[in-house]
Amino acid sequence: MATTSICVDQNSVTRLSGRELLSRAVTGIIVLCLVAQTPSSSAQSMPDAGGVQVGTVRVDATPGHAINSFDPDSALGSSIDVLSRRDIDSVYSPHIIQESLSAGWGPITYRNNTELRMAAWHWTENGTWSDAAHRSGYFTGSTELKEPIRYILAYALLHRGFATSGDRPVQGPNLSYWKSNPYLTSKFTGESDALHPQWVVLDLKAEKPVNAVRIAWASPYATKYQVEYWVGADALDFDAGPKGEWKAFASGVVNDARGGTSTLLLADTPVSTRFLRVLMTESSNTCDEHGAGDVRNCVGYAMQQVAAGTVDGSGAFSESPKDPAEKRTTFCASSIDPWHSADDVNDGGNYQHSGFDLFFTSGLTNNLPAMIPVTMLYGTPDDAAAQIAYIEKRGYRIGYIEMGEEPDGKHAMPEDYAALYLQWAAAIHKVDPTLKLGGPIFEGVNEDIRVWPDAQGRTSWMGRFVDYLKAHGRLADLSFVSFEHYPFEPCSITWKTLYTEPQLMKHILQVWRDDGVPQDVPLMVTENHLAAELTGPMTTIFAALWLADNVGSFFEGGGAAFYHSPIQPQGIQNSCLGWASWSNFVSNEHYDIKGYTSPYFAAHMINREWVQHRSGVHSMFKSSADIKDREGNVLVTTYAVHRPDGDWSLMLVNRDENNAHTVRVVFEDSRDKQNKSFSGPVTFVTFGSEQYVWINDGLNSHADPDNPPAATTLAANSGTTFTLPKASITVLRGKVAGTKN
Repeated sequence: MATTSICVDQNSVTRLSGRELLSRAVTGIIVLCLVAQTPSSSAQSMPDAGGVQVGTVRVDATPGHAINSFDPDSALGSSIDVLSRRDIDSVYSPHIIQESLSAGWGPITYRNNTELRMAAWHWTENGTWSDAAHRSGYFTGSTELKEPIRYILAYALLHRGFATSGDRPVQGPNLSYWKSNPYLTSKFTGESDALHPQWVVLDLKAEKPVNAVRIAWASPYATKYQVEYWVGADALDFDAGPKGEWKAFASGVVNDARGGTSTLLLADTPVSTRFLRVLMTESSNTCDEHGAGDVRNCVGYAMQQVAAGTVDGSGAFSESPKDPAEKRTTFCASSIDPWHSADDVNDGGNYQHSGFDLFFTSGLTNNLPAMIPVTMLYGTPDDAAAQIAYIEKRGYRIGYIEMGEEPDGKHAMPEDYAALYLQWAAAIHKVDPTLKLGGPIFEGVNEDIRVWPDAQGRTSWMGRFVDYLKAHGRLADLSFVSFEHYPFEPCSITWKTLYTEPQLMKHILQVWRDDGVPQDVPLMVTENHLAAELTGPMTTIFAALWLADNVGSFFEGGGAAFYHSPIQPQGIQNSCLGWASWSNFVSNEHYDIKGYTSPYFAAHMINREWVQHRSGVHSMFKSSADIKDREGNVLVTTYAVHRPDGDWSLMLVNRDENNAHTVRVVFEDSRDKQNKSFSGPVTFVTFGSEQYVWINDGLNSHADPDNPPAATTLAANSGTTFTLPKASITVLRGKVAGTKN
């Protein structure tokens, strides 16, 4: 990588915008040789007697004490998500590709928003329907190399019916009844249907008296089922862990049902409850309206309607009353049949995914293997295998494959996800047994995901998923575990929120290990930002400091690959805490880039200063600083790596919003019981509140100043101290006397 040196005086620097400076060295490292350094932004050598309170940064540099190792070209990346057709045409232009890659991220992960929104996706429109005559059923894409694929379309699920679990489900014109996923039946799992009970949960939105349920069954219907009520807090809050239990109604167990529409008296006296569950364990295996030509039409369970209420003395059923101010009853289902038709396509211009040919040939992959998804919860194993065969036939490089998308957000049970996972893994590995598969791609959570207890009382989603793979002798099919990281509530972020990130990240990494994920299975964050919804701090200096802490603590906690979201520019929008953008760049509706956001410059610090891409494996060592505030909050966090070029590189985050801090750096070697220090030239690069301030001004919001990181070089020795500007990220990089370089 070329290095561009820009030697100017301090006054000249302040007159150059960030874009002007960066345009001189988009793909290189910008070095500002500051002729007149200001005390708050410089590194300086001074004795303790100078009156400056000096903290100490300690690095355990003992050979053999590395706590992690990673190659930035596979471990530090970004992501691309769903876009409109017009956005796809703009994002994949050479200029935007160049700008997107200039932040320095290496590989890219492709996000599957279609499955997130409870829809089927066609990675290609060339393929076959299981019911070819009606262009409906189960679609399998073709592996033929025809015209390059530019757009991927979403299809509403006809058999979603009344089910509403998921993130803003793609609507369709033909929604009929709810039907469970046929791939969770004994025909495909090879085990009893009772091991994968399917269910529908009714959320009445408030406690209501219930002693009856009316179910209009479709085919196939349940011959054995039971109706239960929930005692406790929110039954569907898997993030906090549902606290309570399901109890069967006194007359809620049915062992010889015959389908049709039936009203079941559950108890003589109504029970006050908010949640009801219909738990189905044995199917009639009668065929649905699509006929017996495909066994998938004849397994599982289907309902036209279900309602809870009361039965009076005359036997008349009354559905639970709804207050006008209440939301309507919603229905969460265990799974959904991926059956759909050509008529269910969402072919509007505002919701497409990037076609794989466009994605792989555009340059966005940075000439590195990419992480790609296969649709699993609402797809078929044959279609997933065909997708992989097509990509490999084209010669595109696959790094990892994520299986499905956010099953926890759809309230899928771990055993159900695992059963699908094994079927899809078998199909994909028939195409290429060397491919690395993983998941479950959890939503952003800070604690373990807890579900209703199984027969052994186990509630950990991840623990039960891992146990299922082990019990089936297939743990080797799990090559990595991935999850998303959106740690904060968007409207409650304050500056002190920043102090919590390292602990949050390290904690959730340890949670997955405690749940049973083996130490040799890598942990990956494959989607990431401050919050799951837009919030003002995403474009303030807060986001830059958070991102540095986020990345550093992830690798310090043992993580393997980290992907920041998203890579493409986006416009600004209003949020609960001000105007902001999700992206590294602010663009207008024509995708003209109007400015860079703080995460862009933080990415520069991480990818172009702290680590060295295209160079190999970096070793991470434990480090710490002793600077705290009066409440005990750590104000300076530190992350130390030994790079392949022999340099020691420290990323220091001064999280003090108001004060600079001066530190000395000590490299401790417990083997020879010596303390060592930087020796010779040390590169000092800093980015913080002196370089960047976000101005919240509605649609005119922008950064001013918007300068890039400032860099200088100094001769260091054992007496050198370094001043870290307030609210800043600083990288120190150089050789250490007496260590193996």
